[in-house]
Amino acid sequence: MHINDSLKVGSNEMELVDFRIMKDEDGEIYEGIYGINVSKVREIIRLPKLTELPSTPEYIEGIFDLRDVVIPVVNLAKWMGIKEPEIKKKKVRVIITEFNNVLIGFVVHEAKRIRRINWGDIEPATFVSASIDGSKITGVTKIEGDNVLLILDLESIVQELGLYEPDVENIPDSMEDFSGLALVLDDSVTARKIVKEALGKMGFNVIEAGDGEEGLEKLNDLYKTYGDAISNQLKIIISDVEMPRMDGFHFAANVKEDERFEKIPIVFNSSISDHFSEIRGKEAGAEAYLVKFEASSFYDEVARVVRAHTKQGV
Repeated sequence: MHINDSLKVGSNEMELVDFRIMKDEDGEIYEGIYGINVSKVREIIRLPKLTELPSTPEYIEGIFDLRDVVIPVVNLAKWMGIKEPEIKKKKVRVIITEFNNVLIGFVVHEAKRIRRINWGDIEPATFVSASIDGSKITGVTKIEGDNVLLILDLESIVQELGLYEPDVENIPDSMEDFSGLALVLDDSVTARKIVKEALGKMGFNVIEAGDGEEGLEKLNDLYKTYGDAISNQLKIIISDVEMPRMDGFHFAANVKEDERFEKIPIVFNSSISDHFSEIRGKEAGAEAYLVKFEASSFYDEVARVVRAHTKQGV
């Protein structure tokens, strides 16, 4: 499947791989429509021969070797607690993903197409349906035929497997006397908590926002309080990339185009670890692009950016 890297910075668009998972409910087969950001997709392959692993969760189908890299394979239907019908093997695919610098494969019943969707059309998942655990969904959007596409929180699998553990404890205490405010944007409450704790250990007071639109609202509120002195108070903005309503790239483009906020440094903190996203982050005006969450590099980059910001006399 072709992955298109033609999205422009500030367009507030994303490209999703549309895939399907079938569900058997009392003999009736239902098709679930799901998506994952193409920036996290390495490739899509046919189901390979897998080596089973003992003493692993049921949803772990096994491992296989992909060009000398051993990759665990997760059955998404089993992870979501969905009863699978009989599926034609020729349609089954494995989506090889990379995020948080971890490679993992996901078994899906069919990979359909690539969709370009505006983040403004994606709503936060504020519901829990009877058939799907809402905690596994990060966003929803309508597509043709009044169907709904669900964006899954596949990163939570990595955490469940113990492949990714944030090491906030390694942020040094009071190594340097930072002060002032930091604005943190992330649609994940858990991610915001991790970043807030890390910044708090560095000495910052943290203001939180759940997406780019709320981030701009927080900036306008701060400007009402501090006026043109806002950049003396707000030392740094830490932003996720994937957020409903307004993504991080579009948010950053808006900030850098506003003379009130243009000098406030932005650091992206994202699970997307491809080089193209890092380039897009720099084009959007960010001073750094970090992959979630490695404590020492987080501290080093944030400290570097804030020092440079302070030396400029802003």
